[in-house]
Amino acid sequence: MLVKDIAAQLNAEFIGDGQVDIVKVANLKTAKAGQISFLSDDKYRCVLDETNASCVMIKPEFKEHVKCSAIILADPYLGFARVAQMLDTTPAIATGIHPTAYVAPGVTLGENVALGAHVVIEEGAVIGDHVQIGANCVIGPKAKIGAHTKLYPLVSLYHDCEIGSNCLVQSGTVIGSDGFGYANNKGQWVKIPQTGRVVIGDFVEIGANTCIDRGALDDTIIESNVIIDNLCQIAHNVKIGYGTAVAGGTTFAGSVTIGKYCIIGGTSVFNGHISIADQVTISGMCMVMRSIKERGAIYSSGIPAQTNSEWRRTASRVLHINDMYRKLMELEKEVKSLKGN
Repeated sequence: MLVKDIAAQLNAEFIGDGQVDIVKVANLKTAKAGQISFLSDDKYRCVLDETNASCVMIKPEFKEHVKCSAIILADPYLGFARVAQMLDTTPAIATGIHPTAYVAPGVTLGENVALGAHVVIEEGAVIGDHVQIGANCVIGPKAKIGAHTKLYPLVSLYHDCEIGSNCLVQSGTVIGSDGFGYANNKGQWVKIPQTGRVVIGDFVEIGANTCIDRGALDDTIIESNVIIDNLCQIAHNVKIGYGTAVAGGTTFAGSVTIGKYCIIGGTSVFNGHISIADQVTISGMCMVMRSIKERGAIYSSGIPAQTNSEWRRTASRVLHINDMYRKLMELEKEVKSLKGN
């Protein structure tokens, strides 16, 4: 694409040569001719003097420092994301309907649906227009997939579960597996059938090997515009609110409710039956044991890495906390006694 055409699609001003042809997005430091990058942080402004990019996306205040063509934006990083989509060369997940794909009687297929090798779609499923389903995916009975949604290979969507439109699900993800529900009869585990569903909204992206359990009675719900990273565990009856982002390795126990526009750091763990308010930020490795009611709150609990010698000293002291506590209590009593005298 030409610089002037990119700027037009972004509704942005450009400076320099608008006829420069751009073929790829790139890092500002390593970009070459024919590539476009961005700068949004002033501390990296010096890189503008060194870059070999043919075009950069910048804030207005960086205009005087640019030596190549530039597109002026209030948010260059967002512009970079848009241009990356324009120049995306990712191949289609599936094209046409592969001869080994199995579509059961009673399945509703929309227009221009693409099915990869060995896809299985069970009876009563409804597949929207322009859906792409990669090789070896299994779509259970009466499941529903909205228009323009894409499933990479080896995704399993269980019976009755629903995915909205314009979603993207990476390989190995399982949607609608049984929640972890059991009763105990004198040491013998008795399984509780999980009769709820998983209902996923529109424009949701789910990373590889994430598991989303179906509800025990009510549904597990992922609202629209949610992004979920790889290797996350979302247990039965969890609800994740609109616009929330969940980083990799996070675990939600059953019946957790997450508000809208929350940011959840990687490998965080949430206790069951708690609620998190809107716009809460959870740092990586947090253990969230109680509900958070304050909108926009920021929580952290992970222990940063230490040198081995520091960790050994800290661990040794932790083992003596109770002894230290008792000694402090005794000293406090002595101080009070001395003050009284």
